[in-house]
Amino acid sequence: MALNKESNGYVITFSVVLVLVVSVLLVTVFSITKDRVSQNQKLEKMQNILAATNIQVDRDAAEAAYNETIVDAFALTETGEVQLKGDKEAIFNIDLAKELSKPEGEKLFPVFVASKNDSTFYILGMRGKGLWDAIWGYVSLQSDMKTVYNASFDHKSETAGLGAEIKETWFTDKFKNKKIVNENGEFVSVSVIKKGTAPASEYNVDGISGGTLTSDGLSAMLKMFFSAFYEYSKKVANNNPVIENVDMPVDSLTTDSLSADIIQDGIDTLSASTNNNSNN
Repeated sequence: MALNKESNGYVITFSVVLVLVVSVLLVTVFSITKDRVSQNQKLEKMQNILAATNIQVDRDAAEAAYNETIVDAFALTETGEVQLKGDKEAIFNIDLAKELSKPEGEKLFPVFVASKNDSTFYILGMRGKGLWDAIWGYVSLQSDMKTVYNASFDHKSETAGLGAEIKETWFTDKFKNKKIVNENGEFVSVSVIKKGTAPASEYNVDGISGGTLTSDGLSAMLKMFFSAFYEYSKKVANNNPVIENVDMPVDSLTTDSLSADIIQDGIDTLSASTNNNSNN
């Protein structure tokens, strides 16, 4: 009996079989490539973290460079409390999309400590909201904990030629040497502003023409993550106070130092007496 290819039963059966075959093929391909995709994502993330310290490496060299450069890592709460200190793998795997959905006080922000040319840099992982969807990036601060060294940003679906420009080098270079703390030691963050709306300063950069909402989202992202790091830096400063050199008054000299002076005077006197006797 010949099949009636124009019947509804045949069309439905053919469609079901086709869907099943395609589904099996997709699942098979996903299973085969899952580990490779995951590894590539990991290496790309390492490249992005390194790029925040101006280290550009190929994907094949990313893991070795990352392990050599990133010497420590920790997470910060919104109030600057340290969590997961030294657990580099856990910090690397923090999902900021999930963290930002948590209630206030429960969020964790990753910080990677990099060593480059005998200098220390703090790389802050960030995520925020642009015009259409998520924006994210990594910003490194110098060892003074207040000066931006470098920045790299990316986005999911910002408008090409407008908000999407946040990932371009001509824009990220503007953040170099900007300050998140003013001369009085107060937190100010780095604002992305519309050109001409405020005088140029160490605390702002010109935004992208036509990308106002993306720029506003970027400013909000920077403020959130810089604020947590600023709170952390204050705690570090309080635990490591700077001791200034001061002239010690005479009456504050210790007994040991006075004794040393007396002994030295005696040696000088004895030497002088010996020399006089030799001359005579």
